[in-house]
Formats: sequence, C-alpha cells, structure tokens
Amino acid sequence: MSTAVSPTARTLAGPDTPFAVVDVHRTRRNIARLRARADRLGVALRPHVKTAKSLDAAALLHDGGPGPVTVSTLAEAEAFAGAGHHDITYAVGIEPHKLPRVIALVRRGVTVRVLLDSTEQAVFVAAAARDARVALPALIEIDCDGHRGGLRPDAPGLPGIARVLHDAGCLDGVLTHAGESYFCRTAEERRAAARNERDAAVAAAERLRAAGLPVTTVSVGSTPTAHAADDLTGVTELRAGNHVFFDLVMAGLGVCGLDDLALSVVVTVIGHRPEYGWILTDGGWMAMSRDRGTAAQPQDQGYGLVTDLNGTLIPDLVMTAASQEHGTLTARNGAGLPELPIGTRLRVLPNHACATAAQHHGYHVVDGALGPATTAPAIEAYWPRVTGW
Repeated sequence: MSTAVSPTARTLAGPDTPFAVVDVHRTRRNIARLRARADRLGVALRPHVKTAKSLDAAALLHDGGPGPVTVSTLAEAEAFAGAGHHDITYAVGIEPHKLPRVIALVRRGVTVRVLLDSTEQAVFVAAAARDARVALPALIEIDCDGHRGGLRPDAPGLPGIARVLHDAGCLDGVLTHAGESYFCRTAEERRAAARNERDAAVAAAERLRAAGLPVTTVSVGSTPTAHAADDLTGVTELRAGNHVFFDLVMAGLGVCGLDDLALSVVVTVIGHRPEYGWILTDGGWMAMSRDRGTAAQPQDQGYGLVTDLNGTLIPDLVMTAASQEHGTLTARNGAGLPELPIGTRLRVLPNHACATAAQHHGYHVVDGALGPATTAPAIEAYWPRVTGW
C-alpha cells in the first residue's frame, strides 16, 4: 500500500461520506484462495482487473510485481501497461477505431490480445497487423452458455475465422466466459457450469487443431466457475475478477461468505422517518450503483446489507431504496429499527462490487486483521482507481 493517507483521515470517522473502503486483509485472503485453486488445477491465473481498477490492488495479485491481467477497457490496458503489466488480454470484442491504441501498446513492447467472434473482425485485425507490421494476437470468443457474444464450438464459421487470423500471424487461441454461472443456485450447478465452460473451450481448440491451426491459449473463467472447477484439463489459463472483493451476489450464490466481502461503502445517518420505518443516509445510488443483482436470488438484499463502522453486521437492517444521494434503510422480518442517531456512520455491503467500485475515485484501506477498534478502524492507505475509458 503505497499511497499516503491524509492526516485528517486517519480513521473511517474522518473522510466525508459517502466513500468506499477496502479491507486489505480480506482482499489478500480472497486472492490467495483463488491462486491456490489455480495452482492445484495446474493452470495459469490471469486476474481480471476491471473490478478494482487499482494498481495497488493489482500489486497484491502477483506478489508485488507485474503479471498477466485481463482488462475491459483500453484505458485500463494503458494504465496497467504503464505500471509494468505487459501481458494483457482485452476481453471485450474489438472494433476498428480502437486498434490504433492497441498497436501503440504493442509498439511499446506490450502483448495485447484482442477478442473477436466474426469474420469481419478477423479481416480488419489481420489487415491492421499487416499494415502496421506488428503482431496482434487474437482470441476467438466461444459461447459456452448462450451469454452475450461468441461462437458455439461447432459453429461452421469457426475454422474460417481462425484461418484468416493464422494467415496474418494473429491466431492465439480461444476464450470463453460462463456468464450464466451467475444464476447457478447450488454447488453442483456451479461445478456443472465449470465443466461446460471447460468443455466448450477445449472442444473449440481441438477442432481448430484438427484443421491444422495452432492454438496456444485456451482461456476460461468467471468468478463462480473459477471457484467450482475441479478439472481444467486442456485449459491453459483461468480468469476471474470479482473474487478480489466479492459481493452479496457471490455470497448469495454460495461462492463466498459475508465475512469474505472486502468492499463496503461508508455512509452517515442524516434523518429518520419513523412513520414509514425509515432511516435515511447520505449514500444513494451514486454511492452504491443501481445494481440489484440479488433481487433474482432467494434472499433479496435490497441495495446492500448494513454493518457498523467496525464491519459487524446489524441484524435485519437493509438498504431497501435509493435515490441519487439518499439511501433508505429499513428493518425486515418484523425487527425494530435500531437506535442510530443523526451523524452515525455505517458501512453498506454492495450487491455488485464492480458496479459499486465504479462509483468512486478510490478506496480508503483498512486492515481487518488488526481486530475491531473502539471508535473506528484506522485507515492504512488510499488506493486511487484507474479512471477514463
């Protein structure tokens, strides 16, 4: 943790609310958990940095040094390349306007893999590589579960796309993402999703190899399947990003527990409406995002669960409504509202860590391994986020 902390913000009682806070102890533990699984499965780990978008957080992923990463924007690619991460997969479908920025990174000595799923994309990537006289390694996106883009492993056009890339020296491999795993309700469903994800990627790779086309990278991953996979034979790398912080959606799926959630938002009580059963805070959807990912789960957690400033869950208190700068807390299961005077600071655990993090410029960092404080946890550092698109 390299960034200095302002003397006026030494504890979570200091900065103006709302603001994001990260527990670095939980973050390290979450990272170590997935790293150990990847080691057991014999695959490389390529973390997705879109969740935290933080160079300081990324430093924890590879023992303080640079390493392979996945990004979702070219701004991320440029920022992480500037910090020494020179092995990058840009895991969003490529379009022509963005290729000059990719080529500029390649000319700086950065490997940037682009993603595509059509002949049209393959043709313009191949042409750009030839014109620029640089290597533009490309991954063909494979659709393993009907989620977003990609080609089915048996798609008639798959070998033709790969051939266009290979002839230009651009074919690197295949990539898939089990997006539907976010709706798995049991451990067995997650394991089945992980097997299906693996099988789809490996089948596509084997089909291309059978056609005489080289496949170096076979990339799979989502946070639910990464933690459920028990056999990744034929896969070369595993991707995940949400696992760094986790969130209520992952807890609702059974991927983690509430004590694994490393990201929260500190808010302040600003009012009471006892006639409605409301406690009002200064943290609305501008602080939490509008994501309601747990609404489709058996336990709807509203916009987030509420803890005290030390991170201890306040039973049955939920953020159930949000306007731009106001959050509404209510009690459920017939519980009474706790006594929380105006000025009380609370922490809200988010539904979707990626979306909530995106609402903030950075994170105040605390270390949960130090134990509860009598007033408020000490802030150890401030981690700025990578901004821009």
